[in-house]
Parts: sequence; C-alpha cells; structure tokens
Amino acid sequence: MRRWLRTGIMLLRIAAGIAAVTRLARAARVAAPVRPTHTPVDSISVIVPARDEAERIGPLLDAVVGAPGVGEVIVVDDQSSDATAELSRRAGATVLVGSRLPEGWAGKAWALQQGIEAATGDWVVALDADTRPHRNLPRAVVARAAGDRVDLLTVGGRFDCPTPASRWLHAAMLTTLVYRFGPPGTSPSTPERTMANGQCMTFPRRPFLDAGAMAPVRDEIVEDIALARHLAAAGRRVEFLDASELLTVRMFESFEEVLQGWGRSLALPGVEPLRRQVIDLAVVLGAQALPIPRLLLGRGDLIDGVLALARIGTLVGTRRAYDRAGPAYWASPLADPLAAAAVVRGIVRRSRQTWRGRTYP
Repeated sequence: MRRWLRTGIMLLRIAAGIAAVTRLARAARVAAPVRPTHTPVDSISVIVPARDEAERIGPLLDAVVGAPGVGEVIVVDDQSSDATAELSRRAGATVLVGSRLPEGWAGKAWALQQGIEAATGDWVVALDADTRPHRNLPRAVVARAAGDRVDLLTVGGRFDCPTPASRWLHAAMLTTLVYRFGPPGTSPSTPERTMANGQCMTFPRRPFLDAGAMAPVRDEIVEDIALARHLAAAGRRVEFLDASELLTVRMFESFEEVLQGWGRSLALPGVEPLRRQVIDLAVVLGAQALPIPRLLLGRGDLIDGVLALARIGTLVGTRRAYDRAGPAYWASPLADPLAAAAVVRGIVRRSRQTWRGRTYP
C-alpha cells in the first residue's frame, strides 16, 4: 500500500513538474516589450480610479498631466474620505466625483465605468493610483495597441518593494503566477487562461463602450482578468506585455501589506473555477514550493533537483520586474511555501473579499 502511495505521489510530482516547465519554457517566445516611442497617436484620455489615494497619487499625476499625446486626465474620486480630489485638481487633473456604488457592482469596475463614459479621447489608458509611469507611457501603450490592432492591452511594470521582507515575499508570490500561467508576452492556451494586469489598461474608447465597457464584469473583484477573458472569449484581441522600462508600481509598503493585500486576489477569486484553482495549486506546490525545502531537509531526489534549478532560473527571468533586488530577492525561493499558503487561503476564502473598506460576497 505504501509503495503504491509513494508511486502515486511521485507521478503527481512529475506531472506538476512537466506542467510548470512547459509554462516556464514559454519565456523563450515572448513578444517584444513596450518601449518608448515618438510615434504620433490619436487623442488619449488617462483615467485614474481613486479611493483614499491622497498619499500615493501625486507621482502618477505629475507624470501624466500634460504627457505626450494625453488630452485629459480624469480622476474618478470614488467617495474618498481624504484629500484625493483636492490634490488631483491641484495637479491639473479633472476630478469626476463618483456616484454611490450601485447594487451588483464592485468599486473599481464602477469607477472605471464612470470615467470611460465621461472621457472624450479616442483611446483610454486606465492607471491605478499607485503606479509611477514614465511620461512616455500613455503614448507608448497606445501606439503598441494601435499597431497590433489590440482591443485590450495590459502591461506589467517593475515593482518597488521598499523593505527587504516585502521583496522577499512579493517575488515568491509573483512567481506563483508564472508557474500557473507563464510569463507576460506569451499566448494563452485558451481564452479561459488569458492573463492581464489592471494597473495599466489600454483600449479604444468608442468600441469598448459599444461592447459594454466594464458592465460585463461589473461584480468581479479581479475585474482585469475577468475583462480580458470575457473579451478573448468574444473573439477580441487581448495582449498582456512587459513594460518595465516605462512603468513602476509601489503597491505595498511592508511584508504585512503584501501578505494581506495581494493575498486577497492571488488565487484569482471569481475568475478561476475551483477545479482549475486546485490543479494550479498542485503545480505550485509540487514544482515551486516544495523541491527546495525537500532538498534542504535531505529528503530530495532527482526530480527536486531539476525543479530547484528551474526555480533558481526564474529569479533571472523576473529580476527586471523589481526596482531593486538585493539578498532578499535572491532568497525569495525560501518564501515559496508561504506564497503557496496565500494561494490556499485565497481558495478557501473565495466567497468573501474585503477591499478599500468594502466587503464583496
């Protein structure tokens, strides 16, 4: 009986390893990243959904107000209790006072919907308040989307994690996404596996409005991936690319914020069926989280050795996703079990999420 159990576990580990290595191998065929450009583009509306972002929104507005190609910057003040609106007006943005959240809508999706309806540009670039873009970013992403004839382009940037502990955990959490879906710039196997990053989204305004804008994903917590998958399933062209030369994001200030803040969405609640969540978790556990601890405990084998080398290789691949590295980043494989535990917690708590003071069923 024990021999059959050991054999079964080994076969599962091999299957997890094959799935992970297949996804990691996609890094050899990634699309070119988004880079600065001087290509003329049609008018751009930058939309920033903001709720209590007075402490973080300044660097973003300094970069995009008056940026090349940008005709207007609209900050949708989602019933903030701080000075978000005042600071935004002072920075030169147009402030749209968001209306009360309707039944059946999640907060960010509703804020974006209002901003898109109020915008006047041919293109929309939606940016989160914690992003710190290069001034050329709006023009670069619009030029790339127009050139590729993309209906929705989202991009990933570099993360600014200010403390060693936050970098240590954040890098491990980011790697769980690579093990589950492959790196940015690769083509998903099916529309249901499409990935996106809602921190920076670009789309042509009028066609997007005609398709319902954010309404088809109005109740989603992970609205960016839900939107990308909805459009991909409808036959629209969706891309998720690297833009680390042009975009930096400072999402979290501490280890605790990384664990709590990103942990709420790491399992992709609402957009991933439970069956796929469990299968992807098995890949993360078998191929990412357990091989190095098994080797360190003297219980590893050849499978663990191969997967440990693959994991170390991912550090080279994701290094450009971080504004700073240091020993904490290079030691992040030791945080993999904790990152896997965050995925487990997200799966268990899939029915209830809290964000920005609001709780969603």
